[in-house]
Amino acid sequence: MNADPEVREHLGDLLTRERSDASVARFQAEFDQRGYGWSAVEVQATGEFIGFAGLDQVDDGMPFTGVEIGWRLARPAWGHGYASEAALAVLAHGFDTLGLPEILAVTTATNHRSQAVMRRIGMTRNPADDFDDPTVPEGPLRPNVLYRIARSART
Repeated sequence: MNADPEVREHLGDLLTRERSDASVARFQAEFDQRGYGWSAVEVQATGEFIGFAGLDQVDDGMPFTGVEIGWRLARPAWGHGYASEAALAVLAHGFDTLGLPEILAVTTATNHRSQAVMRRIGMTRNPADDFDDPTVPEGPLRPNVLYRIARSART
């Protein structure tokens, strides 16, 4: 999945197996430390692994702070509603179990598929919050959009 150019289009460089495995180990360590993080997403009927979704602390150096929701699915899983279903479960966990007051989502300005998921799960965007990611060099991945949802906004 992390070596698929379509999956990584809005994320940056392709990852080698070693770098991908290292990121999974880092996800697990952060999950163990905080009690939340990234979880596997599987097709319920078959148990097939199709990606991951979860919550993470916003990286240092960003022009905002908080807890961010995210997801990444393998290309064959796109277009089946899995990202929205997983994201709704993550939101429920963040609000109902962790008691978070707000959850954020960030993606590149050109990642219209992820932005559609953000809107489907009830998140909203204020263009005044859009920003250039300071960790990304000049280019198409630098302009980012910020979506938000407050616990009080859930229906």
